[in-house]
Amino acid sequence: MATASEVKALFRAFLREGRRYNNYNVREYIIRVAKERFRTSPSDVAAKLAEAKKDLALVKRQAIVYQLYAGPIKNVLELDVDKAVASARLKELHQH
Repeated sequence: MATASEVKALFRAFLREGRRYNNYNVREYIIRVAKERFRTSPSDVAAKLAEAKKDLALVKRQAIVYQLYAGPIKNVLELDVDKAVASARLKELHQH
């Protein structure tokens, strides 16, 4: 029988591995799926835990592959834009 600490550790491992992805969409998808998976109250905890361990191994392997082939381009949501420049651009657009 799986203990609560094992389930919590597995959940934290999923979140940690999800954060390793450079791609915003993949990263958020993995975190969202982990939260959904662990939010449910499964009837067969042992089977669900074994399935989650297999999925975690898959996520770890894919994170390595994504890091090997990741490009330098970031998603628009991840760009670090200078707030002063963005504010000036917005004012300029509203004036026209």
